Amino acid sequence: MTHTSLGFTSDLFPHGTHICYIYKDEKERQEVIAKFVESGLNGNELVAYFVDAMSPQEMGAHLASLGVAPAPPPQPGKLVITDAQKTYCCNGCFEPPVMLGKVEELYRRSRREGYSGARATGEMAWALRGIPGSDRLIEYESRLNLLVEHNPITLICQYDANRFDGATIHDVLNVHPMMLVRGQVVRNPLYLPPSVSGVPMSNG
Repeated sequence: MTHTSLGFTSDLFPHGTHICYIYKDEKERQEVIAKFVESGLNGNELVAYFVDAMSPQEMGAHLASLGVAPAPPPQPGKLVITDAQKTYCCNGCFEPPVMLGKVEELYRRSRREGYSGARATGEMAWALRGIPGSDRLIEYESRLNLLVEHNPITLICQYDANRFDGATIHDVLNVHPMMLVRGQVVRNPLYLPPSVSGVPMSNG
């Protein structure tokens, strides 16, 4: 099993690590995620960012202002920045199998094009807008744990604790094996593997 740097910690983690980042400090979040993106690019990984707080163009400019992913990137397509809501809910609703297919394809593309790995991070506030299917968010997060077993893409899912309620945060923690706390990634004691989580695993 190969390992990768996440950028914001000196520890190395296996490709395919699925991390929950529940944050309150916006400045800290920006620093952590910028380092995560930068370390992926420096390690010749295919990097995807599903952005919600600003437009993809603004995020690209923001990263460039931090010295991350200078525009244009050294290898076109190495950094993919897309609108989170349009990515997760491309047909106006959220369908976990469709999004899981996109994540799987991102990993497969990294293999086809000779990258050393793949990583992605998503801002999850789109799920608060009442979009049809968004009640299946926890199902999707749980199924990601099965997907990364065979498609080891490294993932950080970003949840703003100032916006998500406590019950949702608890459910989010149940389906992430690792969590990011004060800049360190630790095993999540609340994690329940998909086989015992009780999360429905429908195919539709």
